[in-house]
Amino acid sequence: MNIHEYQAKKLLAEYGVPIPKGGVAHSATGAIYQANELGGDKWVVKAQLHSGARGKAGGVKICTSQREIAEFCDKLLGNNLVTHQTGPEGKMVSSIYVEEASDIAKELYFSIVLDRTSQKVTLIASTEGGMDIEKVAEETPEKISKIVIDPAVGMQPFQARQLVFTLDLPNKAIAAASRAVMKCYRAFRDTDANLLEINPMILTTDNKILAIDAKMSFDANALYRRPEIFEFRDKTQEDPRETHAAEHDLNYVGLDGNIGCLINGAGLAMATMDMIQHAGGEPANFLDIGGGASAERVATSIELVLSDDNVEAILVNIFAGINRCDWVAQGIVDLLNKRDIDIPLVVRLSGTNVEKGQKILKDSGKKVTTADTLSDAAHKVVAAWKKAKGK
Repeated sequence: MNIHEYQAKKLLAEYGVPIPKGGVAHSATGAIYQANELGGDKWVVKAQLHSGARGKAGGVKICTSQREIAEFCDKLLGNNLVTHQTGPEGKMVSSIYVEEASDIAKELYFSIVLDRTSQKVTLIASTEGGMDIEKVAEETPEKISKIVIDPAVGMQPFQARQLVFTLDLPNKAIAAASRAVMKCYRAFRDTDANLLEINPMILTTDNKILAIDAKMSFDANALYRRPEIFEFRDKTQEDPRETHAAEHDLNYVGLDGNIGCLINGAGLAMATMDMIQHAGGEPANFLDIGGGASAERVATSIELVLSDDNVEAILVNIFAGINRCDWVAQGIVDLLNKRDIDIPLVVRLSGTNVEKGQKILKDSGKKVTTADTLSDAAHKVVAAWKKAKGK
């Protein structure tokens, strides 16, 4: 689960990570109020949405007057901001963060990420703050430093200093930077985060360390024990299809293709999507209905796939173990009895009660194309899609 910058900064501040003073607003009037509360004559005004690269997309502005703040807020609030991370549709801006401006001497990059391959925590730092870290890694990898932490042992102060020494900071700032790194690690550890990114973390002209941006993501499986973090959830920033799927305990990820998928098992789902691409199509989603799926659950899953306007054909691929093919087939027929589906529907069933499932589909008289193998199903759904589109 992702949260907004202002929420991440609130969490980090609770752990003592130094951040500039700021406040969130949901209107131009509220933003001006926050600026007056902060005082001064220069403020950084930021659109709040679950995406990076906001500055490049016009979502961050340094303002020197109330009029500038109002005009900028009116331009952003209630509209979608498009960044290279949001896709062409962008994401809605419903809140603004107003922050005191900082005197920047140097910009740094810092992040903590959970490495699932090594089952350890990796801390990453670079002297090239404020830039896309992927670009830095590709063009100047020598400017990136990493430290791997065993979570069973935890991060030690000498490791924080070791990382900070690579950032070419003045001696006066070494201790403060090391403390900030340690506090960030504690925040990451204590909140079940899987990503903490500060880009940039800055050195001010008076040798202070400040986190002037913050991004945090959390392990969704641990949110049951972090209700205070779950309260930060902003559904308006999520794919509505994924939100709807979560409400029905379905594992769904929306993609950019046009062939909807309904599959049981994550491994089989990945293989099916690969096979669709191999056959010349593009999957519109990842959808794992899980084990023990009832007819009702199957019908709900198909409805979810159909809610995507980009879907122009559907492939159902079930290898039944705990599931039963007759349950799946009945769910398909039940849905087809309720509504017409005017796009190709290909079903491949295998495993428990496969003969019963195939008979239910055959006897229904509904327009369903069946397949015996995964390869056969993928080629049939792509061929049917192309025929329907006149390709």
